Amino acid sequence: MKPVVVWKHIHSERALMVETLAGLSDDAWATPSLCQGWSVQDTTGHILAAAEQTPANFYKELIAARFRFDVFTDRAARRLAALGPSVLLERLRARTTTTNHPPAPVMAMLGEIVVHGEDIRRPLGIVHQAPEEALVAVADSYKKSNLLLGAKRRIAGLRLRASDADWTTGDGPEVTGPLAALVLSMTGREAVLGDLTGDGVATLAARM
Repeated sequence: MKPVVVWKHIHSERALMVETLAGLSDDAWATPSLCQGWSVQDTTGHILAAAEQTPANFYKELIAARFRFDVFTDRAARRLAALGPSVLLERLRARTTTTNHPPAPVMAMLGEIVVHGEDIRRPLGIVHQAPEEALVAVADSYKKSNLLLGAKRRIAGLRLRASDADWTTGDGPEVTGPLAALVLSMTGREAVLGDLTGDGVATLAARM
């Protein structure tokens, strides 16, 4: 997928995320997200941190965290979350047309907003369907990479098949389900296991 198309999907998903967040109550902002230890507000802070990131600032903050990536991401998420919902919304809305990003492939930014958007919406019972083209691109990216997420190792020896899109990968015991759920399972989200079926689900679950 060409970068210009990737950015189109990123900007669209960010704008839809703003719409979702704008309608939340105070209790909803405090709801635990699918990201362990983070509330919806914290996860929104993380989304904003990625959207505002630049290579120079990335390295500065990573060095300050002594190259501990989990510390680096947690600090940024909580620092921005502390600004409150209205500021988070305002600043995220301003990132629906920008193309700055950390020193990572642009596709990683699409994965960020797709996955973390679901991290927020699912615990709140909000249904959202990212475009199939975007989900396929993210799934194809994750299946080949162990960077940070360990997706390639997690699905090794399994055949993943989307029930709502023309997408499959791998060989072995099958894991079938909606493509969005398969993407989330590749990143280790146990909450989507109930959406999946097949002889490979138990193996996948054991790797989370």
